[in-house]
Amino acid sequence: MKIISWNVNGIRANIKKGGFDWLINQDADIFCLEETKAHPDQLPTEVVTPFGYKSYFDHSKIKKGYSGVAVYVKITLKPEKVEYGMGIEELDKEGRQITIFFNNKAGKPYFALVNTYFPNGGGGPGRLAYKLRYYEAFLDYIEKIRKQGYSIIFTGDINTAHTEIDLARPKENVENTGFLPVERAWIDKVIAVKYVDIFRYLNPKTIGAYTYWDMKTFARERNVGWRIDYFFVSNNLTEKVKKTGIHSNILGSDHCPIFLDIAL
Repeated sequence: MKIISWNVNGIRANIKKGGFDWLINQDADIFCLEETKAHPDQLPTEVVTPFGYKSYFDHSKIKKGYSGVAVYVKITLKPEKVEYGMGIEELDKEGRQITIFFNNKAGKPYFALVNTYFPNGGGGPGRLAYKLRYYEAFLDYIEKIRKQGYSIIFTGDINTAHTEIDLARPKENVENTGFLPVERAWIDKVIAVKYVDIFRYLNPKTIGAYTYWDMKTFARERNVGWRIDYFFVSNNLTEKVKKTGIHSNILGSDHCPIFLDIAL
């Protein structure tokens, strides 16, 4: 199974830049989009229902052109169910999460794919506190699902670089959101309960591997970036991963796509 995840920084802009065409041509089994900034009614039919896929959208209920996620699943896969958000109104109103559940051939829980666009902690202490509440609620949510018998794959823009190797200028950013100790400690906690950052697991010493670059400073041209987009898998899936990586050469957003090939 091939899964692609991409913060498109506005799906309508990404379409105009050719990003969506690139996604369709990858023939992924599932692709996940973050920061779509659109309601499905605002999109062309061929984007909402591309040939061979069923799509699921969550959008902001409080502000147009903001946040939003989407998941496209090949029609042959047939999910058992789909959930939007985490069941917490304060955290769900921005349209940040979709979970797709799959059962095995015997009808028993198999795996759940969670696509989430985690909040940015910028804009003052209130927003950072919101991000941290989201983090804690999210971990509770996936742990609840795991206890139901599902293996977990979660992906998306986590909006935090975990360690110094995950951004180009760690010393300059240690007091900035996205690399604050309290944000990074949450990723430590995720790993401690046996979820695996699969890119870093397979590439423990790779440097210069980033997924986001600031467009205003032309940081991409200099590869002054951050790795803040991830695939995490529950540890029982680690050995099923065949390959994972970063499509750093693909344009169309201030983020680039990431992918996971896994034997499921």
